[in-house]
Amino acid sequence: MTTLLKNGTIYDGAGDDSFIGDVLIENDKISAVTHGDNTCSADKIIDLTGKSVAAGFIDAHSHNDWYAVKTNPIPYFEPFIRQGITGFVTGNCGLSIIGAKKDSPYRDKVGAGLFHNDESIGEFSTAAELFDAVDKNSPVNIAACIGHCSVRSGIAGYENRPLTKDEQEDMIKTIAQALDEGACGASLGLMYEPGIYAPKEELRAIAELMEKQQKPLTVHARALSSVSLAYPSPIGRPHNLLALDELREMSKGLKLKLHYSHAIFVGGKTFKTHTEMLKIFDAMRDEGVDVAFDLYAETMGVSVITAISPPWWLSMSREERKKPLNKLKFAALAQLTMKLLGFDFGDIQIAYLGEGLEEYEGKRVSEIALEKNLKPLDAYIMLCDVSNNQGRVNQYKYSTPQIVSTLAKRPDVLYMTDAWIEKKGVQNPAAFDCFPKFLQLSLKGQGDTMAQTVRKMSGAVADRFALPDRGYIKPGNYADITVFDENEIRGGTPDTFHSFGIQRVFINGNEVLTDNEINASALRYAGKAIRVAAFFIS
Repeated sequence: MTTLLKNGTIYDGAGDDSFIGDVLIENDKISAVTHGDNTCSADKIIDLTGKSVAAGFIDAHSHNDWYAVKTNPIPYFEPFIRQGITGFVTGNCGLSIIGAKKDSPYRDKVGAGLFHNDESIGEFSTAAELFDAVDKNSPVNIAACIGHCSVRSGIAGYENRPLTKDEQEDMIKTIAQALDEGACGASLGLMYEPGIYAPKEELRAIAELMEKQQKPLTVHARALSSVSLAYPSPIGRPHNLLALDELREMSKGLKLKLHYSHAIFVGGKTFKTHTEMLKIFDAMRDEGVDVAFDLYAETMGVSVITAISPPWWLSMSREERKKPLNKLKFAALAQLTMKLLGFDFGDIQIAYLGEGLEEYEGKRVSEIALEKNLKPLDAYIMLCDVSNNQGRVNQYKYSTPQIVSTLAKRPDVLYMTDAWIEKKGVQNPAAFDCFPKFLQLSLKGQGDTMAQTVRKMSGAVADRFALPDRGYIKPGNYADITVFDENEIRGGTPDTFHSFGIQRVFINGNEVLTDNEINASALRYAGKAIRVAAFFIS
């Protein structure tokens, strides 16, 4: 089967100027790209005059490994297809679906309360098992990192202690195996259990392994705000910068591909630290670390309800938390932290707590406190308790439009959504229109050029994670292609839980979206596993 896309404005993923040309698709690959002088014939010809043709968008930071193996994955991916996304780099923030052995007594801990293995076609411990499960059995292309939190959970649960020598060797062996089997990197989640309990020696061992493997280490840092409960003192150097200092120390002396996850600055008083973050990145590059970061076109994000809680609080039982002295200590620290941060319980919206707790969905913690005649802190503790510390929240004051615009122009940034579709509760708007918003920023002069914008969601992602035959419109690459209308993008209305401006999407040569209509039969098995070769160096 051959398909000819004629007369489109082509952005090939390399960041070069666009050109008017044709793209010939043969089965699952691109067989020819011409600059307007095509003489090819094809079984199907689509005239794209006035439309833009881009390499299929790749979400550089995703958790959709958990959803690619659902028995019916299409509902979880349809919104992403509608915004032009054809593939995902998954397993971020330390929270991969792989890593814990099947016989581990702690498998229920994997996912940190955010992700669950329900309605899945099976359980997966290794990268090979995951790739075999999703290859030609998933709607989208899946590359995968292995998550440190998942590996550590499988070994020691949520125990707040260093791993033993044997446990650490087991952890390193498990990560190395995943990389050998085609994982595109490894990830840390230092704000989530049990990643918050990992000492620096453990993190250094992972960094050294990743240097040898020459694959990226993606990191959700220990703090993303100027004041947090991850560090003992609420005064002094901003905590998100302390967290960056920690990563710099972890990476010192290594030729490491370090990837900083979701550049956000939680709380109004954190916003100013984004310039210092960039200076730290520049210093790390001078030291030989290949550092980059990813970004979404949002000023809010999704997290677990306990993300603002300190490790010593999380490690306590519910009974210990009720003791007056412990509660007083937590209250004093939380109130001071929020005052210094410019962030409060009014910025935390409940997305989902569990069955029978739907009354809280869509409400801010401060609203719930008023309804229940509670102090905001007591309401927060109650919501943690009723959700067994596993509630999902939408948090605001993560960034500003000005910061997003500034960072979107950086040469060291990749674009992503960090979003997934939940069966219940309040959804994350980034799952619906994050990438069209980046395109719109470009067209309105508030983002990077259109060629570079497309590159940062296609070719640059493929380069960063060494994804073979992806990210570019060129002969021999898989036919992942997104067609959009720049006029519709420019005039689109964001944040309505609908995409805009995306007209056609091809995944491995399958046309899965045509004029806003999903082709479910073509989409169901369109995707492939993206295995990345190992590049071990001595």
